Amino acid sequence: MALATAFAAVAACGSDADNSAAPGAAGSHSAHEGGSSAPPQPLRAGERFVDLKMAEAYTPAPPGGGTDEYRCQMIDPGLTKAAFLTGTQFTPENVAIAHHAIVYAVPPGGAAAVREHDAKTPGLGWQCFGGTGVAGAEVEEGDAAWVDTWAPGATETLLDQDAGHKLEPGSLVVLQIHYNLLATDGKPTGSDRSAVRLRLTDGTPQTRELETWSLDAPTDLPCAVDESGPLCDRAASIADVTKRFGADVGEMADRQVEECNQGGVPKPGSTQTCDHKVEEPMTLFAGFGHMHMLGRAMKVELNPGTPNAKVVLDVPQFDFDNQRLMKLPSPVEIGPGDTLRVTCTHDAGLRKRVPQLKKLPPRYVVWGDGTSDEMCIGIMTVSPRKS
Repeated sequence: MALATAFAAVAACGSDADNSAAPGAAGSHSAHEGGSSAPPQPLRAGERFVDLKMAEAYTPAPPGGGTDEYRCQMIDPGLTKAAFLTGTQFTPENVAIAHHAIVYAVPPGGAAAVREHDAKTPGLGWQCFGGTGVAGAEVEEGDAAWVDTWAPGATETLLDQDAGHKLEPGSLVVLQIHYNLLATDGKPTGSDRSAVRLRLTDGTPQTRELETWSLDAPTDLPCAVDESGPLCDRAASIADVTKRFGADVGEMADRQVEECNQGGVPKPGSTQTCDHKVEEPMTLFAGFGHMHMLGRAMKVELNPGTPNAKVVLDVPQFDFDNQRLMKLPSPVEIGPGDTLRVTCTHDAGLRKRVPQLKKLPPRYVVWGDGTSDEMCIGIMTVSPRKS
């Protein structure tokens, strides 16, 4: 739908506030009502808040008889000069159906594509499994940046360093919300009118530019020994993921195996790993571990198996309802020749204990966008540096 009604601005306040981040549509302070939200951390010198809320409620409608919908909304922060995004807090109004949210920044070069896609799509926003869902504004092609993640339990995490995601004048923000309707078998269960609070600053010549590096590993979790059924076959399970979310998502399981496993052969089991080579000098600041409801543990290691091995993200007891960005005790410098290994452990036995999953037929679990599928992602906050 048209931008002017996609999100309503409700506040822009703080030290050194000016109109360089004035949102494009007027609104009222009623946007502060609704879902629970952590109290904002105090503004630091030079920072300001821009609070935005969906201009109208949206009722999720998962496609194809499924139980998951990814919906994207366009936000115009109204930037007339460059700014740095130093913090973000997403606040779901309908917490019961919010699986995760991702904030993407689209530079001016991709803004027209986003506006056009939004305008031609009926209703509020558009469906967007896997990314922004807009050709010319996809992260994989370098046309957009993944700048923040929310999942149950997450609150705004601020780095101690002078760093932020740079937004150029005319940049747009795309907010992706994953709605999970497993509890009602995909039937409508109320609407949602979520909000997002941006923390912006003008920055200085010394402000470090942040990027998000997504480190993934396969999921190849067979059915438990006492389970059986047609979806316990790996190929059948991948076909089911493809039917629900399309070929791009359905191909992910085999693509990960080819990239991560020597010989490109699946290795069925509860624990999977993938090594990611560092190709340029950068600084690691923080990490966010994301799995779904069968997740048990995950970690990201720097140069495993060497005398200088170091764990940079450790989630020994993963809790889907308590996911958050974790700052490193101190920044870690990495560069070409280094390796980051992500390791995830899932447990098929949890399927019988999780209310949303125990009513579903057993399945061989692979990567997929649904809550009943799985993921393994170490979402690292980094900053490129000169060698």
